[in-house]
Amino acid sequence: MKTKIFIPIAAFLLVAQGMFATNTSSKGDPEKDRVIVYVLKNILSRYHYVQKKINDDFSEYVYTDFIESLDPSKRYFTQADLKEFSQYKYMIDDQLRNTNIDFYKLVYGRFLTKLATAKTTYRELLKQPFNYNKKELINVDYEKLPYAENEKELVNYWRKQLKLSVIGRIDDLEAEQEAKFKKDKKFKKKGFAALEKEARAKVLKNMDELYARIDELENSDWYSTFLNSVVSGFDPHTTYMSPRVKSRFDQDMSGKLEGIGARLQKKGMYTHIVELISGGPAWKQGELEAGDIILKVAQGEEKPIDIVGMRLDDAIKFIKGKKGTEVRLTVKKKIDGSTKIIPIVRDVVELEETFVKSSIVEKNGKKYGIINLPKFYIDFSDLNRRDAAKDMEKEIARLKKEKVSGLIIDLRDNGGGSLKTAIEIGGLFIDKGPIVQVKYRGEDPLVKNDTDERVQWDGPLVVMVNEFSASASEIFAAAMQDYKRGVIIGGKQTYGKGTVQNILPINRFYQQYPGDLGALKMTIQKFYRINGGSTQKEGVYADIALPSRYSYMKFGERDLDGALPWDRVAQAKYTTADSYSNFANVVYESKQRVLADKKFQKINEYAKWLKANQDNNEYSLNYKEFKKNTANKTKESKKFTEVFKFTSNLTFNSPKYEFELMKKDSVLKDKRVAWHKNLKKDIYMNEALNVLSELKMKNDHHLVKH
Repeated sequence: MKTKIFIPIAAFLLVAQGMFATNTSSKGDPEKDRVIVYVLKNILSRYHYVQKKINDDFSEYVYTDFIESLDPSKRYFTQADLKEFSQYKYMIDDQLRNTNIDFYKLVYGRFLTKLATAKTTYRELLKQPFNYNKKELINVDYEKLPYAENEKELVNYWRKQLKLSVIGRIDDLEAEQEAKFKKDKKFKKKGFAALEKEARAKVLKNMDELYARIDELENSDWYSTFLNSVVSGFDPHTTYMSPRVKSRFDQDMSGKLEGIGARLQKKGMYTHIVELISGGPAWKQGELEAGDIILKVAQGEEKPIDIVGMRLDDAIKFIKGKKGTEVRLTVKKKIDGSTKIIPIVRDVVELEETFVKSSIVEKNGKKYGIINLPKFYIDFSDLNRRDAAKDMEKEIARLKKEKVSGLIIDLRDNGGGSLKTAIEIGGLFIDKGPIVQVKYRGEDPLVKNDTDERVQWDGPLVVMVNEFSASASEIFAAAMQDYKRGVIIGGKQTYGKGTVQNILPINRFYQQYPGDLGALKMTIQKFYRINGGSTQKEGVYADIALPSRYSYMKFGERDLDGALPWDRVAQAKYTTADSYSNFANVVYESKQRVLADKKFQKINEYAKWLKANQDNNEYSLNYKEFKKNTANKTKESKKFTEVFKFTSNLTFNSPKYEFELMKKDSVLKDKRVAWHKNLKKDIYMNEALNVLSELKMKNDHHLVKH
């Protein structure tokens, strides 16, 4: 696949580098901007799945999207600003061709001015109490709200938004003190004036913290926002990734990083340790603890750098580093406030929660295995390292040793990942055959096959999905459904992301630039099921749809602006595994059980209530009316306080190989205990196990040809 896209790009690269080389000394836009324009104009236009013209319609999209990205709540720009910006509404396409970003510079410059004004505005408005007796409304559907006519109306927008925040805080504080009074009748309640003052102070603190974070952003961060407005004009999944974002993406996909193995958080001026990653270098070294504050960072014996007040991303650059190198942290200890220098040798840190994990449960005298796969992970820089397919194969082998009679693959909330691992995992459950079809723009689909005749698991299989199962999750679930290899159970419809993205480092196209230009994540293909249908927008419909809080909510690929359409291609040649003697009957019985179950009925009622509240975007800013409306909503919500309260009579345990690991690692043990408790309370897992326990395999597996 890569050869098809990269050979012509490489040929064009020589021409492009020659063109830019003649312009490097000229004045105007930075070289980086010209390179990005080149990528947009040439790479996107030539190789994106959608053949899209960069014209006036495209210009209008970029214009609208960038302004809305900077000002989603209509807090900064007025109609007068928009009138000035509108001179570029249909010129951005021409500016991009000519490496001109005057539109960006005008809007960004105005935005910085408005940010400075906003700080004065919210601080002035929060100095005094609002008029809580005034009868007025606020609609928080900001997409439909027009931009303020002038600065005076803009201040009124601010006033209403801040007033709503303060009213909400007062209501929360009143509820808190009522709860305390119920427990202790001696508790002294504060009056409205005191609570109002406290609420305003809390809102002010939140606003100050928000703008402190905004102040840390640099021009490159805002320019990235503009670039994403440009590239998203092709489709919602095509994005520009700055070097920082690309680094985080790689870490997320591989499930590993090189560093000390600690999660950090910026609080005020200081960088705090939030958590140590189990088995990581800091955890092994033993001196660093959650709650400690990092004051300085030194590379080995070099002079330490003070990171107090430094933005978190910059601090992390100094703390992270290559395996085998030493970092010395000057730390203020949480336990006694003392200052201590802690040396840590960096290493590869594996993010355990990224990886496959399994559990064993006994039901009706039989053992069943549950495998949770959070994502289809892979380390593209080292394909010999662990990945989702290798780990899945290993985990199934371990569960087989423990004589499990059936298997559940839990893909709930799995947003996807590597196509390669999805194909390989699909192959663990069939002897051989197609798993998915992929298609480039204007070409016939390519069938991606599992060519390994080995079957790692040929027993009963249930695949759990929900509305957040996407991309590679949908490929696997669709393949298992098309082969009739397993029962798909969960949300009515998965997310519906049926497109393939490739990561293109921009420096590859302009090697003369010394710095890191980031990368372009670009949609180059669409997925198709082996039955020919796309997973785009439609996703995968579950064999057994279970009510959830999201049943009636608007979200998913089908609700994204600019999402590519659903379509279909020819069906691939495959054979359906006729493995079960009672597949249809088990599905029918589960549907009847769910329909009759009062807990599921209540969940469905709750989902309808959530949808009705989601559609209500209007709030009263009269405190008495606000409180009355909130009380009514709270009263209604009490009907659903125990909607997900459920406990099965099942006990979930780790597979035996983890017992020794948990003896050495208390953090891992705590995580597994918490997971198993949640599984016991999981009504969806309970029904999946009911289905799994009822599936019966035919004695002689045979294949029905398509």
